[in-house]
Amino acid sequence: MKFAKALYYLQHPQNLQFALAIKYPKLFSDKQFLKILFRNFMGSELNLKCPQTFSEKLQWLKLYDHNPQYTQMVDKHEAKKYVASIIGEEYIIPTLAVYNSTKEINLDVLPDKFVLKCTHDSGSVAICKDKKTFKTDEAFAMLEKGLQKNYFWQNREWPYKNVKPRIIAEAYLEDNDTQELRDYKFFCFNGEVKALFIAGDRHKDEETKFDFFDADFNHLDIRNGHPNANTPPAKPHSFEKMKEMAGHLSQNIPHLRVDFYEANGKIYFGELTFSHWSGFTPFEPKEWDLKFGQWLKLPSKKNV
Repeated sequence: MKFAKALYYLQHPQNLQFALAIKYPKLFSDKQFLKILFRNFMGSELNLKCPQTFSEKLQWLKLYDHNPQYTQMVDKHEAKKYVASIIGEEYIIPTLAVYNSTKEINLDVLPDKFVLKCTHDSGSVAICKDKKTFKTDEAFAMLEKGLQKNYFWQNREWPYKNVKPRIIAEAYLEDNDTQELRDYKFFCFNGEVKALFIAGDRHKDEETKFDFFDADFNHLDIRNGHPNANTPPAKPHSFEKMKEMAGHLSQNIPHLRVDFYEANGKIYFGELTFSHWSGFTPFEPKEWDLKFGQWLKLPSKKNV
């Protein structure tokens, strides 16, 4: 078995590079690492000298756009203060508590429904809809594992590099009409919304659905990471207001994805993201990668 594996890597040296980069990311410079992952996930060489596509330009920004403000903007606790200072406190999901470890969490003082999430990464989220059936040990183990990692090393997204790892407890939200919490994610370029997608069927026993729309809410023929819904979701009641606020939050930033929720007619801020899918998930049709890239104007000077 070991001989066969060694022979495979001798015949496919690029796959060996990828395997090493995933297992030992700190062995590689940021540029080397991004080139290896880009080739593996996107099937082409990364062009950093003259990037054209959205995916290529996101890699350029990881390397050369290191605005210290970005650290606060991706911190799921600190971002609330930043966003509230621009659009108002009324759009912020209430934070119930902040913890440095799961050992500090006292479930008895939390409501029957709540959300726990790490502040410094993506995906470390535990949703409790009923304390009686909440798998506490499983959730705490997942959160503790998240606390031990610096998310920066996973895809070299610089804004996460210096975020303090913590856990926040948030109020649980659900829309009565859709029986879920749809995510409205706006692609903004220097303060202008160009497109968005709606994430639906999340946290259900079926695959998440992504449906893309232009800035006027016309459905777009795009697939990116997840399939479209069988029926495109309806335009949210607060669409124009969300679009307006997304523009305000993304002023003077080359690219920022601004996420909102709409629950029972009220808008809530979700998160700010600088690297959608970290720039490692192909668009279908692929010409949309170039189209999004045309919207993204890179800074004339590097900021590192």
